[in-house]
Amino acid sequence: MEESLRLSQKQRLQQTLSPLQVQFVRLLEMNGHEIEEEVDRELAENPALEIASESAPEENENVGDFDESAEQLQLADYRSEEDIPYYKFEARNSSADDSYYEPTAVAGEGSLMEQLMSQLAQLPLTDKEMQLARIITGNIDDNGYLTRTVPQIVDDAAIHDGIDADVEEVRKVLGIVRSLEPAGVGAVDLRDCLLIQLKARKETDDVRLAKEIIEHNFDLFSRMDFERLGRAVKATPEQLRKSVDVIRSLNPKPGSAFQPQSADEDKMRQITPDFLVDSDGVNLSLTLLNRVPALQIETTFADADVEVTPRTPGRKAEAMEFIRRRRDDAASFIKLMSMRRETLYRVMTAIMKIQRDFFLTDDELALKPMILRDVAELTGYDISVVSRAASGKYVATRRGVYPLKFFFNERPMEDSDASSREIIAALREIIEDENKSAPLSDEALTAALRSRGYDIARRTVAKYREKEQIPVARLRRQVL
Repeated sequence: MEESLRLSQKQRLQQTLSPLQVQFVRLLEMNGHEIEEEVDRELAENPALEIASESAPEENENVGDFDESAEQLQLADYRSEEDIPYYKFEARNSSADDSYYEPTAVAGEGSLMEQLMSQLAQLPLTDKEMQLARIITGNIDDNGYLTRTVPQIVDDAAIHDGIDADVEEVRKVLGIVRSLEPAGVGAVDLRDCLLIQLKARKETDDVRLAKEIIEHNFDLFSRMDFERLGRAVKATPEQLRKSVDVIRSLNPKPGSAFQPQSADEDKMRQITPDFLVDSDGVNLSLTLLNRVPALQIETTFADADVEVTPRTPGRKAEAMEFIRRRRDDAASFIKLMSMRRETLYRVMTAIMKIQRDFFLTDDELALKPMILRDVAELTGYDISVVSRAASGKYVATRRGVYPLKFFFNERPMEDSDASSREIIAALREIIEDENKSAPLSDEALTAALRSRGYDIARRTVAKYREKEQIPVARLRRQVL
């Protein structure tokens, strides 16, 4: 076998991001809270970076001499001290006719297990029963459902806690736990949860029929087959409707009210807009709500001479290299923050241009079809840059705060200016006006939309219905 060596050339085009570009992309996709934390971290780590000092206000004869408090201003309204009411000199200096609210500290509800254990502590239970109750409540999930069977709890008590208990003892304590508030806690499944809540209610004809439905005809109820259900329980449509209303008033997740909120969830709920769009009915104005302070290079670093020559001593050369590196990092960070502000401003300006009618009216139906490519064409940015600039950002208008993703909606039909939101609004209107005892199928909904001029496919209708969390026809059926 002959072997030979060959030399060949191959041309390849490859695009790579520089470290500065990577850092810019990372800063761009940060939301308001994250960029604040990033700036604070950079200020703490880089001594060459500092907050720019604000220019002092111009001094005049009216500024700097005004130091009266609000209380002093109120007292100045009276001609003399004798005219001042006595209650103005007290700590609670309001008139007796004014409303006064005493601030009180309200404790949290606590976890579901804490609530159950506090109720159990008020019951006459033995030490063994209390230990078994603690094991049972520890195996109840956040929704209030029991995650272990009775035999498994018996084994857990023996293995982990050294408690010798039989099945009957555990069932007895489980029955006590299931009698606690909230009603339905300790259930093994949804059917059991609903039954516990129904048994805790006052016995009426509607409740009695509801218990029969859940206990013996739960499959028919879950399928919303009310015709067969009515025949099975031998009830009139009116009786069936009342009992179904009772069932729908129950809580399928009785423990959900006691789920603790994490710090991250609380932080996510605090939405601070990044932009403010105002309108006078004709023109629009955009303000970038910048919560990040202006940055500058620290004076000693900016004025330092970092030129290194062959005669520069080693230790001094290292110090100069440190100053140069930190100064360059600070300059790069300031540049990136400026690029981020400019990018966000240009992206929001493009969105305002496309969705001008919405910002003038705050009417969702005025939204035009808009995708990332449309904004990219106006700004000259790449689609990925536009996507990162819009991610996690919010804009405030006169009528509310909207995420930037709210303004992006697809064009369901190539030759139509109708937006997906317009079609979804029409879909919701059709479903709201449908016969509740015979809801429209997806095919019927498609035909109804086509009659309104929206020629879209059935799968698109199904996608929009699922997006709006609207159940299928059989689950929308109601007893009239």
